[in-house]
Amino acid sequence: MKIVSMDNPVRVDWLSDQGFRLDASPYLSGALEARKRLEALSNTVRLDEVTAGHNGGVFNGPKFSRVYLNDPEQSVPFLGSTDMLEADFSYLPRLSTQIANKLGYLKAEPGMSLISCSGTIGRMGYVRPDMAGFWTSQHVMKVQGNPDLIPSGYLYTFLRSDFGIPMITSSAYGAIIQHIEPHHLADLPVPRFNSAVEYKIHDLVEKSAKLRAAFQAGLVAATDDFFRSVGLPELIDFRWHDEGPDLGFEVTDFGPKSIRALNFSPRARQIIAKLSSVPHRSLGDVCEDGLLSRGVRFKRIDSEVAFGVPLVGQRQAFWARPEGRMLAAGSLPAEVHAEDETILVASQGTLGEQEVYCRALMVTGAWLKNAYSEHFLRIVSGDETISGAYLFAFLRSNVAFRIFRSLSTGGKQQDIHEGLRREIPIPLASMNDRYRIADSVRQAYRDRDRADVLEDEALALLTQAIEGAED
Repeated sequence: MKIVSMDNPVRVDWLSDQGFRLDASPYLSGALEARKRLEALSNTVRLDEVTAGHNGGVFNGPKFSRVYLNDPEQSVPFLGSTDMLEADFSYLPRLSTQIANKLGYLKAEPGMSLISCSGTIGRMGYVRPDMAGFWTSQHVMKVQGNPDLIPSGYLYTFLRSDFGIPMITSSAYGAIIQHIEPHHLADLPVPRFNSAVEYKIHDLVEKSAKLRAAFQAGLVAATDDFFRSVGLPELIDFRWHDEGPDLGFEVTDFGPKSIRALNFSPRARQIIAKLSSVPHRSLGDVCEDGLLSRGVRFKRIDSEVAFGVPLVGQRQAFWARPEGRMLAAGSLPAEVHAEDETILVASQGTLGEQEVYCRALMVTGAWLKNAYSEHFLRIVSGDETISGAYLFAFLRSNVAFRIFRSLSTGGKQQDIHEGLRREIPIPLASMNDRYRIADSVRQAYRDRDRADVLEDEALALLTQAIEGAED
């Protein structure tokens, strides 16, 4: 006997398997079909049979009071369920070391699989070598494979596959905010293959992780090189919050552009004065024959993947693998795309410290195929001696972020003042230095694109192995 839905047959005995849950998710998401397919393979094991560590190797954390600090000597990088998706960890919040040390098992270890377990369930991350020493929140589930029993990269690839994700997300419970717990994942069926296949997949994931770490390190190095090359090394580690609050200051040289106190922040003006003390040109001058404007508004028409273009918004743009809507390619104006080495600055938002508003990214390589929302400030150099890659090495810095923030205008939703942003000074290094800095940025983005390709290859190999075993 079976109950028949509009699209999928649902067997009555599946109700027992799911503890007689009556919500549709476990039955119509493909989770049960995936589980039955995997259990039918000749060599499938439970997830908790190949994990090891705290709580058996599948665990999250308790609720705890968070104390955030700015001093890197007294704090550790802290990952929430969205933070773990970031491509560049330069803007992570930092948790007090005193708090972190009480929850030592929440420290991320290279090779762990990270799964969002509260809110949006089933987003994945793999702990790269440069993430050692990061801590995770209670909203991140960690899966630590036993290295003597299973390669970590292979386990991660299975969990993020079209077989793993439906089973994970179907375990969610709750009404408004959904959750999963470690015991929900304990019996996930993990297919096993010969070591050559599993280690080939693992090696691809490990190479991808190292390339993502190289992407991060390359961008940081390029920004450090920029400030050293223009003679301003003191701006490499400029600590905004150590400069004191902007209180009790007086301004007499304001003009008709603005009378908002934030636009005359003494801390920001201190930075601008330093940038102006070396050879420079204004951002408006650099972009005179290029582009310095917000994107266009346009109608969104959803599309199937085969006929669509991914739309990337402000939040997802800073993720390693953005999750954009697919829009009909023929309905999009040309302006939603970006030419090579266009810099996008998130230009609408609020002034919260962890908001992406005023953060910058560069569009190049594989990301040229995407469409981008109107909420980005698009910056294209009009001077061939000042490349987009060189400009980005500066605009991604904490110094540039603070300057952009100081130029905010608007009410609830802030924007970057159209006139004041043109006056931002861009320090100019020698031509040889500019070429070197730009090459570092370009190599970092090549590493990032290659990391995506390797992860996709690993996923394809796993899918091929499972489907081949079913024949």
